[in-house]
Amino acid sequence: MAASFTPTVINQAGERERMADDDGDGHEYAPEHDEFPFAPDRDTLPLSGMTVVDAGNLVAAPMAAGLLADFGAEVIKIEHPEYADGLRQLAPHRDGTSLWWKVTDRNKRAITVDMSTDEGAAVVKDLASEADVLLENFRPGTMEKWGLGYDDLKAVNEGIVMVRISGFGQTGPYASRPGFGRIAGAISSMTNLVGEADGPPMTPGYPLADGVSGVFGALGALVAVYHREVNGGKGQEVDLALYESLFRLLEFVPIGYDQIGEVRTRNGNTHMYVAPSSTYETADGEYLTMTASTPSIWERLCRAMDRDDLLDEPRFADNAQRVEHKEEVNQIVRDWVGERTREEVEAAFDDHDVAYGFAYDVEDVFADEHYRAREAMVRVPDDELGEAVVQNVVPKLSETPGQVDHLGPRHGEHTEEVLRELGYDDEMIAELREENVV
Repeated sequence: MAASFTPTVINQAGERERMADDDGDGHEYAPEHDEFPFAPDRDTLPLSGMTVVDAGNLVAAPMAAGLLADFGAEVIKIEHPEYADGLRQLAPHRDGTSLWWKVTDRNKRAITVDMSTDEGAAVVKDLASEADVLLENFRPGTMEKWGLGYDDLKAVNEGIVMVRISGFGQTGPYASRPGFGRIAGAISSMTNLVGEADGPPMTPGYPLADGVSGVFGALGALVAVYHREVNGGKGQEVDLALYESLFRLLEFVPIGYDQIGEVRTRNGNTHMYVAPSSTYETADGEYLTMTASTPSIWERLCRAMDRDDLLDEPRFADNAQRVEHKEEVNQIVRDWVGERTREEVEAAFDDHDVAYGFAYDVEDVFADEHYRAREAMVRVPDDELGEAVVQNVVPKLSETPGQVDHLGPRHGEHTEEVLRELGYDDEMIAELREENVV
């Protein structure tokens, strides 16, 4: 039975616990909700003392800022006073609350500023004057139009690191084009690698380019800050294109074309360089993926299938031979898997140490004991959702792990608090509100 929505409090021992649902009107969580631990509080966070201004929208720049926030950076999230961040409009929602927003913008303080106005630009400059990093992902030229380009920010803070994420980068003939993750996937050539050989290019069901660029954006920020702090360098501009993030992942694709004229395209679920390797369906309708990428795994696979005879077959003598006959060798595995249930396949593969994985959906993830043992997900109290189970911080640091302190805040929740920290008094704040700047 699913858990109910009831608020959590901090008890006398300093631990989070759920209050009783006195009204009996709580909504339901996933059935496994209570099996995940509360996110722990950390005494030491590795990026404590770093200040970040998240001036981005939707996914890429906010995700980069969120990764820094996970490790203790003080992140101030800017949204437009009226329109808010576009991520709040994207599904899924619960009772009008964006669930995607809750994760991408966790651990941040939220303020509202109309950056397109002179007064709003002045507020952003005040923030930037005390910040280590500012991230944005508007179309190139937008921040300059508002008086918030890198030169403008450098004038108030020579040490500022400005991370700029856009579809095609700040330079080049495509720089002014609008760009999104799906488009970046296409132009990076990654989309052309996904799908069946005789079918159209496929796009993943998540904006992969935005997610990968979030990781590269956080990396760029940290590299630039390290250079400034350790090598005595200055602040700098970090220029990141969505398509370049994906293209960087395709390690062997450009060098293969340059050196041997190879143009990679779609292979469905098989590999061009390993066999057997594919996705196979069990007798009870489950899908697993497996790859025999080393001689020892191939040997263990044959023994798991009770097919030692394949080890003496010249057509399968080594990986190169198996790739040449990949349709045949994949069919052998496909037939064997198709005659057995998931439980039977798992038992045989586990007994023989074969590398494999079933194609999980999120229900499988929540039920998986390894996810739970690794604390890959944690529960976090939230004043809108009651609690939510979300991904824990990645990667795990042994001495200074990150933390999930809170989920994405309400629109403008910390506006006055942050402005007062910048030295704005009641009269100044009231004037900004009257002019719809904040």
